[in-house]
Amino acid sequence: MALSDSHKYLNLQTVNSKNDRILNSDIKHIGFVKEVNGSSLIVNIVNQSACSSCHAQGACTVSDFQDKEIEIQNFSKSYSPGQQVTVIFKESQGFTALLFGYVLPFVLVLVTLIIALSILNNELFGGLLALTILIPYYTTLWFFRHLLKKVFKFEVEEN
Repeated sequence: MALSDSHKYLNLQTVNSKNDRILNSDIKHIGFVKEVNGSSLIVNIVNQSACSSCHAQGACTVSDFQDKEIEIQNFSKSYSPGQQVTVIFKESQGFTALLFGYVLPFVLVLVTLIIALSILNNELFGGLLALTILIPYYTTLWFFRHLLKKVFKFEVEEN
């Protein structure tokens, strides 16, 4: 009995260490400093899709490179435009961003569609209403973007 109890303890400890690694892991992208404005730093990163390493990349017409600008607040070192840096984002914050950007809007559209279909009995108007509910949702996110910048903090480290 004691052996199985210790096995359960080891199993639980392994699960907890895996969860800690997931919650404390970082997403890193290499970028270049575009601008330095007082207490904010604007960094350009090039986001590549998984197919960018494909052997048929030259023949493919899919646009798989996205250039993104990231604003980083409160950095400690001094940086100059053109300098290569690594942008760090906590993976746990990525899950929160995924929730605000995709999961909540999906649930909102689905609930609106179900309610609209049950009240209106018209699929066209129900579908249009479900899609138009996204306008106030994303407008609200846009108005609270300054608060979201405080929630989603990027860090920078020199290469």
